[in-house]
Amino acid sequence: MSESILEKLDIVGEQAGAGTGTWQSGAGEILESVSPIDGQTLGRVRCATLNEYEQVLASSVQAFQEWRKVPAPKRGEIVRQIGNALREYKKELGALVTLEVGKIRAEGEGEVQEMIDIADFALGQSRMLYGLTMPSERPDHRMYEQWQPLGPVGVISAFNFPAAVWAWNAMIALICGNTVIWKPSSKAPLSAIAAIKIAWRVFRENGLPQGLMSIVIGNRKDIGETLICDRRIPLISATGSVRMGRHIAQVVAGRLGKSILELGGNNAIIVTPNADIDLAIRAIVFGAVGTAGQRCTTTRRIIVHETIFDKLSASLIKAYQQIQIGNPLNDNILMGPLIDREAVSNMQTALEEVKRQGGQILYGGEVLSGGIYDTGTYVSPCICKVSADIPILKEETFAPILYLIRYKELNEAIAYHNDVPQGLSSAIFTNNIREAEAFLSYAGSDCGIANVNIGTSGAEIGGAFGGEKDTGGGRESGSDAWKAYMRRQTCTINWSESLPLAQGIKFDTD
Repeated sequence: MSESILEKLDIVGEQAGAGTGTWQSGAGEILESVSPIDGQTLGRVRCATLNEYEQVLASSVQAFQEWRKVPAPKRGEIVRQIGNALREYKKELGALVTLEVGKIRAEGEGEVQEMIDIADFALGQSRMLYGLTMPSERPDHRMYEQWQPLGPVGVISAFNFPAAVWAWNAMIALICGNTVIWKPSSKAPLSAIAAIKIAWRVFRENGLPQGLMSIVIGNRKDIGETLICDRRIPLISATGSVRMGRHIAQVVAGRLGKSILELGGNNAIIVTPNADIDLAIRAIVFGAVGTAGQRCTTTRRIIVHETIFDKLSASLIKAYQQIQIGNPLNDNILMGPLIDREAVSNMQTALEEVKRQGGQILYGGEVLSGGIYDTGTYVSPCICKVSADIPILKEETFAPILYLIRYKELNEAIAYHNDVPQGLSSAIFTNNIREAEAFLSYAGSDCGIANVNIGTSGAEIGGAFGGEKDTGGGRESGSDAWKAYMRRQTCTINWSESLPLAQGIKFDTD
């Protein structure tokens, strides 16, 4: 099956790791894409060299000089066509995402749908790059602001969303008049190559120059470090670990560049006695088990009132027992493998630490074996009962580990909720309006995303996506996130014959 998918997406054989619309010759080391589903090699990529990186950047800089001249609505029309091209390949590209990172088929296709949705959103946004008009204190003057293209934008994406995160950034950056250089995860290079080839086809059909969307695949030390240090790239948007984000923030700030950081999540759901328990269970299971716990928005902590703790625990265990784990290409499977054995090892280390710190494993956590499980990448999702003060609660383990914590009063629950370094997504389940509003207030959730009666995972593209604290503070996708991809310019026009100064300053030489 994988062969037919690769053929339809035109990624059979060794692939080059650097391109601008056509591929560079490829002289770097070989990177293998290995499926976590069965351990088989899907393909090989020839990584970019520093010389090839330089060719990509030069092409991107040159293309920007022309692309910024194109009216924004016409840029939106190109993005619309990219969205339509993605529609043609939704099943194949979704299946490739599944093969390369282990998401179930529905999630793989859902990722491609996100790409399509953001293209549609960006099309509309291309006619709404609004500035403001402000009243001037000086007579016969007009003052307003406008937004200008920024330049080449660097996008660094992670394995868990190997194509969608690029689209969130690239489609918005493109309608803003920028060009894009993409460094995808080395764990999922084929999904990136397939996605960008689809975009390149649209550019060719419209007679557009090469370099509008480019790709460089390589390791952090060579390609990654060069990218973030490059002063020709005014903005770096990076998704990944907190450690990576801190380094990128320091390097980019050191050259006075801009960064959008989407980093760790340690997301919690508060379940009150006034909650619809059945609704909460469904949201918790998807949030905790979806993508095998490898989303930045994965539900990792459940803070549940003591009066319903036992009932909720029993219901969750029953639900977890029904989760089918296996080949994510099969329709009845709800959870596939972790990305690799290192991720499995990290999960086991975390569970040992939970027990050492006094926590109790209520269900799961085993490494599965036999048949397809012999890859060493399959685990059973885990539920742990812990106290609110154990240190590991402050850490994000990128695996399906769910912590259950008791609380007595809502203020206590909110304090537990906020007492972690990360601040991405959050939720409360309650039918009590006072509880809901308290959670959404200034004294409630400190996260960038706060939900009532829906889970932490599965954000829509229409809202700005991102979080606070160690999550990085960046915003991507919807709302006014487009502003990060442009430069603001304040303009004042004097249409009088005099030259009054602001603040009433007199400076006459007569």
